[in-house]
Amino acid sequence: MTDDLPEERAGPPPSAPDTVATLAARDRERERLLEELFHTHHMRLVRLAVLLGAEADAEDVVAEAFYELHRKFAQLRTQEAAVRYLRAIVVNLIRMRIRHIQVTRRAPEDPPVDVASAESAALLREDQRAVVAALATLPDRQREALVLRYWGGLREAEIADAMGISAGAVKSHVSRGMASLSTKLGAVP
Repeated sequence: MTDDLPEERAGPPPSAPDTVATLAARDRERERLLEELFHTHHMRLVRLAVLLGAEADAEDVVAEAFYELHRKFAQLRTQEAAVRYLRAIVVNLIRMRIRHIQVTRRAPEDPPVDVASAESAALLREDQRAVVAALATLPDRQREALVLRYWGGLREAEIADAMGISAGAVKSHVSRGMASLSTKLGAVP
């Protein structure tokens, strides 16, 4: 996401009263934009998190993504970059969560039971449950690519940006994931 960060700008420093007023106005505008982003994209990001495997942690993952956006908002080049940044944060946080669970399960202690939350069950219709169950069996990268492509409606370049991989790798993950899903769901390839 470094391409969304602004370049340093040189210029004369503003006077102290102008600086305070300008910073206060900038803070108010940032808060308004963040609130608008939250109301517009929160539920969609929660659904994305659930489909990527966050289950009961989906709300927490999205809240953390918005926290990170709040911290880095001034560094974004455009407001449109904020949605891409949020999506990439959600994908990365879920990857970290899944890795943590895998490491924890390898430990000799009893692993935590992964129980679907009421929220995740309520977000799905009956006809989607079989697909979501089959998605859960796919490797992480295939699942991420398929969810971002078919549920999120993203283009290959956007998926590559969110996942931090090349567009060619996205094509490969989507192709392999679709083949696996077809087999698992009993569809004719």
